[in-house]
Amino acid sequence: MIRLLLVLALLLWPGALRADALQPGYLELTQRSDSLWSIVWKAPILGGLATRASPALPGFCQVTPRGSGLSNAALVTRADMVCTRSLSGAKVGLSGIEAGFTDALLRIAPLSQPVQTERLTRDRALITVATVPDRWQVAQTYLAIGVEHILAGFDHLLFVIALVLLLQNGWTVIKAATAFTVAHSVTLAGSSLGLFGLAQAPVEALIALSIVFLAVEIAKQDGVTRRLTERIPWAVAFLFGLLHGFGFAGALREIGLPEGELPMALLTFNLGVELGQVLVIVLTLALLASLRRLAQPAMRPVIMTATYLIGGTASFWLIERIVG
Repeated sequence: MIRLLLVLALLLWPGALRADALQPGYLELTQRSDSLWSIVWKAPILGGLATRASPALPGFCQVTPRGSGLSNAALVTRADMVCTRSLSGAKVGLSGIEAGFTDALLRIAPLSQPVQTERLTRDRALITVATVPDRWQVAQTYLAIGVEHILAGFDHLLFVIALVLLLQNGWTVIKAATAFTVAHSVTLAGSSLGLFGLAQAPVEALIALSIVFLAVEIAKQDGVTRRLTERIPWAVAFLFGLLHGFGFAGALREIGLPEGELPMALLTFNLGVELGQVLVIVLTLALLASLRRLAQPAMRPVIMTATYLIGGTASFWLIERIVG
């Protein structure tokens, strides 16, 4: 066994070296205020970037180093950059990359605009910072943000899971989810366009309350008397969807919307939310179907355990958001 492990180690070691040699560099520019940017430059030791390449930045920007160190076979340098004007239209990239054989990724994250991501190569060492991101880039960025928001936004995530646990029937869930989608699309668009709006604090508290409501509905199911959400699931989902739409709009305001591509950003963000929502619904229904088939007696105890966890978490959020 020891000999076998040694042989495997010897076989894998050259492969690891080759993989490491092909790792790209990474240059990140993140805007902190109107004039201040932070810089992270990660240059792999193997491949020539650490010794040859350095960030190429506009002449109207002054860079102040904050330190450097080694991390995962790469030299990581951090700095602050103060610019007298916007980077839009300026050239940024790497100088010295032409002498190496490793590519680099460039990520530019301006305030209130979508992130711009580019690949720097020996033949394309500099790129122009987008004045207004193109439509395809906006679509990709906001679609990913929408998916991420529904999967990482735990209040919206728990609401969808609770809705599935309560209704369980696939067709009923689809109708309720459609009503939820239509409702939050209306308030998301209207609030983002400034047509109407609600203060974010009460909206967040009401979103937590909507989850508590669904948890109570599940806990009080007795198989005889149909709960309100079971009788008119589309109406309940639509009502709470209006609230969640205001929540989505608040998150979108924090991210920012690109000028000139507002409809595309709203459309793809909403599509991203729906993709994430459909994924959650499908996975939850699949888990319920497996549990029903493999361990029917455990069905109700498992659902009740999940319900109390969801309801307890949402109750904590509710109190926290009311108290502040």
